[in-house]
Amino acid sequence: MRVSNVGGRVLLSTAAAMSVGLAPAAHAATATAGPDLQRSLDAVVAAGAVGVQAETVDERGVWRGTSGTARLGGSRPVPRQGRFRIGSTTKTFTATVLLQLVAERRLGLDDPVERHLPGLVPNGEHITVRQVLNHTSGLREYLEDSDAYPIRGQEFLDKVRFTGFSPERIVRGAARKEPYFPPGGGWHYSNTNYLLAGLVIEKVTGRPYGEEVRRRIIVPLGLGNTSVPGGRTSVPGPHAHGYMRVGGRAVDITRLDPSWAGAAGEMISTTGDLNRFFGALLGGRLLPPAQLAAMQTTVATGSPDGSADGLGLMRMPLSCGVTVWGKDGGIHGFTTQSLHSSDGRRHISISVNEADFFGEEYPQVIAAVQKAATAAFCGPE
Repeated sequence: MRVSNVGGRVLLSTAAAMSVGLAPAAHAATATAGPDLQRSLDAVVAAGAVGVQAETVDERGVWRGTSGTARLGGSRPVPRQGRFRIGSTTKTFTATVLLQLVAERRLGLDDPVERHLPGLVPNGEHITVRQVLNHTSGLREYLEDSDAYPIRGQEFLDKVRFTGFSPERIVRGAARKEPYFPPGGGWHYSNTNYLLAGLVIEKVTGRPYGEEVRRRIIVPLGLGNTSVPGGRTSVPGPHAHGYMRVGGRAVDITRLDPSWAGAAGEMISTTGDLNRFFGALLGGRLLPPAQLAAMQTTVATGSPDGSADGLGLMRMPLSCGVTVWGKDGGIHGFTTQSLHSSDGRRHISISVNEADFFGEEYPQVIAAVQKAATAAFCGPE
């Protein structure tokens, strides 16, 4: 997740085989970008990350690489298909479920949220589901309330790390704050929107959003390494460890209760599962054409990189003139970047385990990640 519009940080702030066009790694040819990408991953670690893993897919096949270590100060390498917290990349799963419900005529994108969640959000009769999904609702970012939701330092460890949170309570509190602008009057990244989206899913289906994600996406696509943890604190299976510096010491922050992130950023996955998911999504296997087109209808974000926001999906022009789709994400200890060609046939997903998620080296790590992701589509600079 990410805070406000700060490039993918804490909430905080993409060959033919199988059902979504990814060749099984054990039998696949090697993707053409492998050697250059390995150098790019090494550069991510040189910039200050503990470790990094990536999977790229192109017309030649699959390439997986790692650099650095699974633990700070350790010697064991990062697992090539290790699991990690994906942060705001969760939003694409949430938006996909909502758009499936739209396709089933169980709600409309232009429905006011008041119709489905009466009384939860002031002015809810003027905020639409579409505005929630593309961050034009004006709803305040709940993580700006550092007293209730401190996201760094000892306060995070004491007040948030292992505390369970109710999305209804979070949304209600954030919605009482002065909005950024009237509904539809601008764009401002706010994780509150996606907690609200999760609540709409639950109201319409009668099941928690995570159950719908499992039923509609994880199980049909066979994403066996992807999960919606809820209040579970551990990362299951092989995984690298992420850190946060507190009072001069590096705290292993891998275990935490992600319920405060919820439908905006709680999920766990792997690079392979993310590529499979985005391949299915962009390849038209999860949404009918009308709903996929709506997801890819974007609004300007004002970002200097020219990226634009769709419905849980970002459009990003790269330096070589190629335009890709995807979603970044960050949550304590982990940063994710997942980019994919518009036809759902070329992919790269990257996970970084951090030495200090809020450290001075973070901008350099992010710049190195972006360079690695760009190289998968554009080649080395």
